Amino acid sequence: MSAIDSLAVLEGVIGKTPAPVNLKVIDHADANARRWLAASPLMFAGFGDGQGIAITLGGGDPGFASAADPAVLAIPLDLIDDPALAVPGAGFGSLFLIPGVGETLRINGRVVGTDGGILRVAIEECYGHCAKALIRSDFWSAEPLGEWPGDPGSFVNASRFMALATVDADGGADLSPKGDPAGSMARMGAGGLWFADRPGNRRADSFRNIVVQPRIAAALLIPGSTGVVSVRGQARLTADESARAAFAVRDKTPLLAARIDDVTMEMRASAALGRARLWPAAAAPGDIRPARMFADHVRLNKDKGLAARLAGAFVSVPGLMERGLAKDYKDNLY
Repeated sequence: MSAIDSLAVLEGVIGKTPAPVNLKVIDHADANARRWLAASPLMFAGFGDGQGIAITLGGGDPGFASAADPAVLAIPLDLIDDPALAVPGAGFGSLFLIPGVGETLRINGRVVGTDGGILRVAIEECYGHCAKALIRSDFWSAEPLGEWPGDPGSFVNASRFMALATVDADGGADLSPKGDPAGSMARMGAGGLWFADRPGNRRADSFRNIVVQPRIAAALLIPGSTGVVSVRGQARLTADESARAAFAVRDKTPLLAARIDDVTMEMRASAALGRARLWPAAAAPGDIRPARMFADHVRLNKDKGLAARLAGAFVSVPGLMERGLAKDYKDNLY
């Protein structure tokens, strides 16, 4: 396999991140993010350092995580499946879901303490992620499943959603959602576990991290079940045509494929998923408007350059962000 081993080669395949994409990132939990947290019953979280990363889930009643202080994310340790991962100083990447909503909220930062049974994270990045992964996986249309495949390999092949945790050279963590129909999400074979890239938010943080620090962790789900397969290993990216063609969907071939080597897998029921009671999915809260959050975050971004001013003017046009998202989901799902 011909591996992509530098950022220059990676950008030659997927292109550079468009500058406006980073304008939706703010450094605190604004009112939109706090409302999102109040409606969210489930979190995926990665904890990392310069040597690698691990992933776990947290969940409970909506609002189990909060940010009363906009600079600090607070989560009860007893609502996290693997609380021992929350070590002060660790990099933290997270993904928060709301039933019925395709978009997700991502909050990244550093663990600053675990006193009093509460995990506290200093927020460095807060932003919304597009709905494509959950749309492709039919995440919210699932019905509750009492059983799931009995071995990790079969579970991986049947999975439709993956939370991918990566870490940069300084231990900064990131967590990205991936979604696809069963059989196209991830599969075992050719010496490791494979998955593909799909259109998303275009930041490509996961892949930039993999180039400089290949150790990854991932949580794979079959929507409807409370089972999770947690995966750890070393990822390699490739643009080899044969590797990418195996993941073609709707006659669209992904730009990248990834193989995880030295794979370790653990399959178990997630207590956090059980408490979250995601399926059948409830109707989305009427006051959760992802497009408004995206637009507000652009306006709150501290960058005041020309690109930021132009983006601010764009998102100020009523309904334009909503229409842009709907068109993107329709035309660029794969």
